[in-house]
Amino acid sequence: MKLEVCLEALSDDILIARLVDLLGRSRGVEAELVAHLAEVDARRLYRREACPSMHAYATERLHLSDAEAYLRITVARLSRRFPVVLDMLADGRHHLSGIARLAPHLRDQDGEALLARAALLSKREIEHLIAEIAPQADAPALIRKLPAAPRSTAQPLISGPCLTSAAGSDAVGDALHEAGRDAGGDVGGQGAVAPCGSAGDDAGGESTRRPLQGPAPVAPAPSGRPVLTPIAPLRYKVQFTAGAELHDKLVRAQALLRRHIPDGDLAAVVERAMTLLLRELERGKFAAAASPRKTAAEVDPTPRSRHIPDPIRREVWERDGGQCTFHDRNGRRCPARERLEFHHVAPFGRGGDHSAANVRLVCTIHNAYQAELDYGAAFMAAHRRRGREDGGRASEGGGREAGWLVGGAARRAGSGAARRGWLGTPRRSALGTPLWTTGVQACMAVGAPVDAQRSQRL
Repeated sequence: MKLEVCLEALSDDILIARLVDLLGRSRGVEAELVAHLAEVDARRLYRREACPSMHAYATERLHLSDAEAYLRITVARLSRRFPVVLDMLADGRHHLSGIARLAPHLRDQDGEALLARAALLSKREIEHLIAEIAPQADAPALIRKLPAAPRSTAQPLISGPCLTSAAGSDAVGDALHEAGRDAGGDVGGQGAVAPCGSAGDDAGGESTRRPLQGPAPVAPAPSGRPVLTPIAPLRYKVQFTAGAELHDKLVRAQALLRRHIPDGDLAAVVERAMTLLLRELERGKFAAAASPRKTAAEVDPTPRSRHIPDPIRREVWERDGGQCTFHDRNGRRCPARERLEFHHVAPFGRGGDHSAANVRLVCTIHNAYQAELDYGAAFMAAHRRRGREDGGRASEGGGREAGWLVGGAARRAGSGAARRGWLGTPRRSALGTPLWTTGVQACMAVGAPVDAQRSQRL
């Protein structure tokens, strides 16, 4: 495809402005496309194209994917009942996925009001809205053995009709067992896991559309990826596939908790286990403590190493609410709550201290972006290349400790870098191995971008 302009030559502001303009025009085209599909469907013109249904016409003649065909046909049929849908698509108040989820719940008397209420909501937020207006009963609790199947190595995600995971169960299982061990109790109990919804969950409501316009579009089959599904206000259905070891831990935890949870309710057992797990994770992430010995005001913020004192880490985490604090020019805050780092406003490498006023939470992406603003993109790119080179040499040597990698980086950077505070001093882990506190060393050890001269990775 040949573009009218060279995108590389555009300034950042012009590039963003062109993107927004193109998106607005694409939404208008999408609305027109849906309107045309609705008219073709109403006239049943797919028959003259040798197709038995509108879905077959969309996939075989228009070469749309099953998911694309399902969404557009669903919204097209809905637009004949609620023409305002086309306007909402064109101006960006709604998207195809959201309207398709709302379709089974839109009634003639209040459909437009519900569409207006769901305007500008994400698909996840619309699912919560649906759970509020059409709550479902709690999922039954059960544990059952599944037929033998190849073990999946996929990591759990939140994006489908049920929460399913064959990986990452050991940590949760250990926490479940820990919950039962701490509580003590009698032996006995059964598991409780809610089953997934049927494959037709996403296709519901098609029977309420016009009966003479051909077969209903086929909803794409669930992907099997894990999901957390709201079923009522403040109620969720969770399902996952567990291995034998996790199953045994669940049963043991229920048995140990029988005195405190007589009915063996799995939700209550998991909640207690997650409380213990979160307590341990928060202690490691930001030094959470039930009774801290010092406050941030009692700590000297003068840096002696890259390690940020625990009281300051606690105060910064609580102040920033466990969320990235980066704001754009319009005051919008980054929503990231994962991969957060402690960032020095006045760069540590330039003499910035560890005071709470000089430390804030940012995500990895914005920490790297801020480093480029502070030190320059060229400097950071060169620094990352050096980190990758040192990391490659370490892997050839059989996987050395992070402290050894930093030693190589220190020799490459020279003693001046160490004096400027870019390299820290090693602490010892619980196993007695060197544990370097600088983000540089940690990045080198795993081959990640080295962007943390002035941050401590969580």
